[in-house]
Amino acid sequence: QPEPSPEEAAVRARSGAPPDTRLACQLRPAADLAVAPLLPPNTSMREARRRGAGPPQGQEREIAVLFADLRGFSLMAENRLPYDVVFVLNRYFEAMGRAIEAAGGHVDKFIGDGVMALFGVDGDARDGARRALEAARRMARALAALTASLSGEIGQVLRIGIGIHAGPAIVGEMGYGRTTGLTAIGDTVNVASRIEALCTPFCAFLCVSLIAASPA
Repeated sequence: QPEPSPEEAAVRARSGAPPDTRLACQLRPAADLAVAPLLPPNTSMREARRRGAGPPQGQEREIAVLFADLRGFSLMAENRLPYDVVFVLNRYFEAMGRAIEAAGGHVDKFIGDGVMALFGVDGDARDGARRALEAARRMARALAALTASLSGEIGQVLRIGIGIHAGPAIVGEMGYGRTTGLTAIGDTVNVASRIEALCTPFCAFLCVSLIAASPA
């Protein structure tokens, strides 16, 4: 095919499409072509633009996954007003989210009083593991500062358990409607969650797999 015309190149640049993308209305095929739809026919323009942003969708990536859980908070919440519980949790989520993002991570979701975060989505597992460990350090400092600022309200030390694992995972935009977001699925995610659960029996703040501690 000939190179894109200036008009086509301008439209492609304005839409943020990758360099190897062509406008179908401007192509003049000289041989048979195979076409693979990337979006369902009922996708809106807004949805198409949103899906086109950020990292490539639906790919297997080598990443690091971090799970964190607030220890003993459910028991503490039983003796407090719902407003107080929500207030403390929102302060906690803000502190952990800022620490994760400052280390270059992506907050995947908040689950109850837990957090799931992804690292190395735009890089690799080695870089992701380093960033995840840095995030754990920042989260510990942020939690200590939060505990100090809430000492009058909660009267106890907030503690978390963090688990980190690295490996292959399927990364992409998943969900429905407004709940759609970048997430990851696969054994690496499951293992990271199980590693975080080990913090309780070992009375540990941080548990890391050997792969995440020394990625190849």
